[in-house]
Amino acid sequence: MAQAGSRGSVDVLGECVADIFEDRDRSGAGGLALRALAGGGPANTAVALARLGTPTRFLGRFSEDAFGTLFRTRLSASGVDLTGSVTTSGPSALAVADLDATGQAAYTFYADGAADWHWTAGELTATRNNDAICLHAGSLALIRRPGGSRIEEHLAQVREHATISIDPNVRPLLVPPSAYHERLPHWCAVADILRLSEDDCALLTPGTGLEEACDTWHAAGARLVVITLGGRGALASLDGGRVTVPAPPTVVVDTVGAGDSFTAALLHRLAGLGHLGGRLDELTLEDVADACSFAAQVAALTCSVLGANPPWADGLAIADRR
Repeated sequence: MAQAGSRGSVDVLGECVADIFEDRDRSGAGGLALRALAGGGPANTAVALARLGTPTRFLGRFSEDAFGTLFRTRLSASGVDLTGSVTTSGPSALAVADLDATGQAAYTFYADGAADWHWTAGELTATRNNDAICLHAGSLALIRRPGGSRIEEHLAQVREHATISIDPNVRPLLVPPSAYHERLPHWCAVADILRLSEDDCALLTPGTGLEEACDTWHAAGARLVVITLGGRGALASLDGGRVTVPAPPTVVVDTVGAGDSFTAALLHRLAGLGHLGGRLDELTLEDVADACSFAAQVAALTCSVLGANPPWADGLAIADRR
């Protein structure tokens, strides 16, 4: 296990997605103006981790198209190491966001045949990094075939030397919830940390209380389950011990990327406390509460700006002094 105070490197495996928003200032009777921002749950998590100061390597499959260039530029500018990623001729995935009056986003996805879903066993083997203390994965790359099953096998291998973190990030418009429900026990068997949203839980375990759902996922193998509750904060369960942390007050511009920033900040804090690199054997509920409180603060700052634009460490320090 990493020494207390150490932040070792974290690998993030998954997709990039172009988030497409209407540019209302430029739209009119003559046409609809759109703005493309680099997104995708795993890519957002990698950006947030690197901006917080954790050495981060992103393992992705980039398209050769213009969006692929956008993704690479954003990740590199945030300090993310891309040496484990590959470039391919497949198209980039697109998500058109429709924001309601509260800043909540609903998406229409254009992702069939995207580069992100076609990991080969050889490509994944080449990403192995025995110096990483954690591998975070999830979202569409983990559930879409054919690459998803290969990622599952890869996680089981990497688990020998690293903590495994998974965020299912359920997308029912692209993949039926039943597919996630089928695979989730397999993911819990290799995951040390499972992070979901309250909306994910409603789709995966309809009619089941959050604490009961946590117990089900503990029984399947996940030691730490964290469920984000939007403006109400987060519920965390460590081997059945629970803690709830509030969300700091914030003026919400939109919620895009907030959950990804929460996950990144959680891993960043756990790394700093020396808990990543193994099976969370020394993790206490007090440390979980501390990490989740920090993560809620980072998520709130992400909600205060347009798009998935998580704060940098120096910006977080400024916010602490206000």
